[in-house]
Amino acid sequence: MGDVKIKRGRGRPPAFERETVLERAMQVFWASGYEGTSIPMLTDAMGISAQSLYAAFGSKEALYREALDFYGSTIGGYVVKALTEEENAIDSVIRVLRESAAAFGRTTGIPGCMITTTPADANPSPLVILGRELRAGSVSMVRARLEDGIAKGQVRPDIDPSGWARYVGSVVQGMSIQARDGAPANELLNIAEIAAETLNSIRTAPEPIA
Repeated sequence: MGDVKIKRGRGRPPAFERETVLERAMQVFWASGYEGTSIPMLTDAMGISAQSLYAAFGSKEALYREALDFYGSTIGGYVVKALTEEENAIDSVIRVLRESAAAFGRTTGIPGCMITTTPADANPSPLVILGRELRAGSVSMVRARLEDGIAKGQVRPDIDPSGWARYVGSVVQGMSIQARDGAPANELLNIAEIAAETLNSIRTAPEPIA
């Protein structure tokens, strides 16, 4: 998918451009991960001094947390939209899969999902816990949508919503990792369509037309 290039800042942005420098920091963290990102990398991309970075954000970790929030409310915001805009629960979850595949496999910018770059190991550090919480939060939203679908008669009542939500989360995370490894959008969309066929199996049968 080509080399990822982080746009560097030019000079020190005015204080009111906090969102601009935050977006630049997000791009660096997304491309290199938390551990792989240094303060010089951040200040170079953000166009500010280390002193200004610490004054504005407090620490590298605090900046990372804010960058994750920014990602979730901007680029990653399609998940909430998909789960809330579609009338049918299964349609909403399938939309998440398809839009994830399209977003992760884009030909410009950084492939994959920023959330999958969060630290994940056995040590219960604050950032490891944060990563787990973010991933669990996405799974919980899917589970809630499936439970709502059961209540509305859109989803078979005999399924395990938690298990199916974890399945969807696994597919999304897997697509993100494959995108980071260079898988093109068409391959990711194929994965999403296979998962969509599986999800269609838990739709309730339509009522016969009288």
